[in-house]
Amino acid sequence: MRIARFTHTGRTRLGVVQGEVVLDIGTVDVTLPTDVGVLLAIDGLERVRTLLAEGKAEPLALASVRLEAPIVSPPEFLAIGLNYALHVAESGRDRPESPVVFNKQVSCVTGPFDPIEIPTVAPTKVDYEGELGVVIARRCRGVPAARAHEVVAGYLVVNDVSVRDWQRATPTMTMGKSWDTHGPIGPWLVTADEIANPHDLRIRTWVDGELRQDASTASMLTNCWELIEHLSTAFTLLPGMIIATGTPSGVGIAMDPPGLLRAGQTVRVEIDQIGVIENPVFAQPPTPAW
Repeated sequence: MRIARFTHTGRTRLGVVQGEVVLDIGTVDVTLPTDVGVLLAIDGLERVRTLLAEGKAEPLALASVRLEAPIVSPPEFLAIGLNYALHVAESGRDRPESPVVFNKQVSCVTGPFDPIEIPTVAPTKVDYEGELGVVIARRCRGVPAARAHEVVAGYLVVNDVSVRDWQRATPTMTMGKSWDTHGPIGPWLVTADEIANPHDLRIRTWVDGELRQDASTASMLTNCWELIEHLSTAFTLLPGMIIATGTPSGVGIAMDPPGLLRAGQTVRVEIDQIGVIENPVFAQPPTPAW
C-alpha cells in the first residue's frame, strides 16, 4: 500500500494511493488518525487493509488533493552520515569504522511539496541530500540484521536538507540538520510488502532540472538491516521512527564551484518504486516574535 496523508476541501485525512487516485479511507472510518506514525503506534495497518477490502472508500483524483508529510511528528528522526563510498570520497573524509548517526529535530519535518527555507543567517550554505527513509513498524530492541525486515513498516523519500556551516560548527551536526522545513518527507509511506529489496533502488536528485545525484541503494556501506541492528543494540526503536539512510555523492558543497541552494530553485528527489518529492526553495520569511 501507499498510505498518504492529504488535505482535500479543507480537511486532512488518511488515504491509500492507487495510480492517479487516492481512496479516502479517513472518511469511511473517522477514528483513524491522520498521522501515519500514530497509525503504526496503534497497529492500524490491518484496519486500513480491511477498509480497502470493503470497497467503501471514495476515490479522489490524486491531482485534486494536497499531499502532506505522511508522518507529522515521528518519535525520532535519525539520519546516517557518510554511508556511500563516493560521498565519503567527495567529502574528503576517511571511511567511518561504524555508522555515523545523528539526530534531526522532528520539528524540521515538512511535506513532500512544501517550501524549503534558506535561513537568513546562512543564505549561501544550504544543501540537499536525497535519501531513502526507513520507517519502523513497532517497538523493538536488539533486532538482529537477519530479522530487521520484520520491524520495518515501509519506506519514503527524504531530503536531509543541511545548513553546512552550522553542521560543521557542532560535532553532533544536529544544529545544521534540524532547521524548520529542512526535513521534507513523502510523498507517502510505501509499505514494506511492496518493496522486494530496499537495497536495489535507484535514487536521484535534481536541482532546477539538473541531475545532481544518481546512485543505487545497493552502494550503501551499511545497509538498512545492519543499521537497524546497530541502532537497536543501544536503544529501543519506536513505531513511526524515521531513519534516513544516508546520501550518495553529488551534494552541492562538493561541486566545483559549489552548487548550494538559492531561493527560487526547486529540488526534486525520486526513488524508484517509492515516488517523488519536489520542494521549492524560498528565503526565510521574517520570524514572528515568540
